[in-house]
Amino acid sequence: MIRSQYAALALLSAALCTATALDGVRDLHGQPADVFAGAGKVRVLLFVRSDCPISKRYAPELQRIAHEFADRPVSFWLVFADRTETVNDIRSLVDQYKFPGTPVRDEKHALVARAHATIAPEAAVFDKTDRLAYHGRIDDLYVDIGKARPAAQTHDLEDAISATVAGKPVRQPETQAVGCSLADVE
Repeated sequence: MIRSQYAALALLSAALCTATALDGVRDLHGQPADVFAGAGKVRVLLFVRSDCPISKRYAPELQRIAHEFADRPVSFWLVFADRTETVNDIRSLVDQYKFPGTPVRDEKHALVARAHATIAPEAAVFDKTDRLAYHGRIDDLYVDIGKARPAAQTHDLEDAISATVAGKPVRQPETQAVGCSLADVE
């Protein structure tokens, strides 16, 4: 009896921690959004800013990656952490650049913290148990602000999703993204 009470208390505690950790994550209608709802999916969080030119430049590559995994248990989320971005700004960006995924607002930076995100664009991949498997750049196209290669040589996000879907460890679970800071949107 006592063992089952402890188990129930542990489950309740975990549920409360998850709810608190996601406090402030909302869809574009202002309703709470749980990007970790539903079992058995790999979740890809794409941190973007409507005022970041590098975020915009990655839209075609993100479309390609989302299309690549369209028939697998992978969900894509566009995370907007800037409190000053309006719903209209976000919708306009998504419509104009055809970003893949469901847009959410992370005004309290719960997802930013959980994913260890610091830059836009940056990606985080969570495995089917909601463990962070990868966070960092989409690829190595950008060497520095204003300095890009002619073509990407490594495709970090795509490789991370492939490994995670296959249940394998990500070869390089953390990389440094190049783009616009998320620190100045707090």
